Amino acid sequence: MPEKKKNYYEVLGVSKNASEEEIKAAYKKLVKQYHPDLHPGDASAAEKFKEINEANEVLSDKQKRAAYDYEQEHPGMGGGAGGFSGGFGGFGDIFDSIFQGFGGGSVHRDTTGDDVQIQMTLSFMDAAKGCRRTLTYSRNEPCPACRGTGARDGTAYKSCQKCGGRGQVRFTQETMFGRTVRVGACPDCGGKGRIILEKCPDCRGKGFVRRETTVTLDIPAGADTNSYMRKRGFGQASTEGGEAGDLVVVFRVEPHKLFQRKNLDLYVDLPIPFTAAALGGKVFVPTLDDAIEFDIPEGTQTGTVFTVRGKGIKSKNGTGNLYLRAVVEVPTRLTKEQKAALSEASSSYELKQFDKAKKYADNLSALYGKEAYKK
Repeated sequence: MPEKKKNYYEVLGVSKNASEEEIKAAYKKLVKQYHPDLHPGDASAAEKFKEINEANEVLSDKQKRAAYDYEQEHPGMGGGAGGFSGGFGGFGDIFDSIFQGFGGGSVHRDTTGDDVQIQMTLSFMDAAKGCRRTLTYSRNEPCPACRGTGARDGTAYKSCQKCGGRGQVRFTQETMFGRTVRVGACPDCGGKGRIILEKCPDCRGKGFVRRETTVTLDIPAGADTNSYMRKRGFGQASTEGGEAGDLVVVFRVEPHKLFQRKNLDLYVDLPIPFTAAALGGKVFVPTLDDAIEFDIPEGTQTGTVFTVRGKGIKSKNGTGNLYLRAVVEVPTRLTKEQKAALSEASSSYELKQFDKAKKYADNLSALYGKEAYKK
């Protein structure tokens, strides 16, 4: 039984009547979510990323999409035991048959160059507040002499006669189940669709030259470890005269001495003098920009968390908060007078606490009975 084809519309999460813009938007969203750079070592994410690209390759091309829709609506029309003997030979045949009369028949091939991935280290403050960085790296740039064609002056080539300039040819094979047809790269031109008559002397027919490239990046506020920026067209040059790939810069953010970060929120341990914790008072609180005064209520305990809204990281996706974790500082060097005063205050405090504990015990005894309370 033939394997059921994947529903590319379900893979991208769009309806069958989705527009080109909707498909493009859905694809971009899923690529950002499942990109292997963000899920290192995750096989399921890598497989999902592969499915997303496969679905987009078909649905973003008008001819391929129409052929795919036709095949979905007419299952079993492919070659093999379930189809017509000597008829269609699968997806490639359906595609060619539909568009043969419209001057089509050529199969779109992605000739875009490879992406270049570079890791960049940012200080905590640069990542939080945004910065501008200049990056220099080596890549394959399109050869300016031949405009990336690999041929002298960009014109010393001819269209491949075997594939008619399409770069792909159909291979037909008779089997016990009928005729099968597959599409593959043209053996004469290597899938390029053209034959170079005279190689470019600058790049020796490769279509690209190795050079250092300098690019300036405006890194927005809120960059975090494993987040990344994409610079279109600054990746590797295509070896077939297509568009260059992209530059992907993955960030690694260094830790900070005071602040800890979770998304756009900041956390800081706030030392509080013993007297301010007991009696209440004002303390200075560090933020990303400056220090602000903050009122500490009396009786503050170590571990108490205060929230200062809007003092976290500000980015285009929102603004975080600053969370203060109280750490009460207990004095270690006291004079005799200070010790005596503290002892007197402590005795009074402990007496009050004893009275509270006694009242609590009496209430329990009244609720459950003296015998039960003793147990």
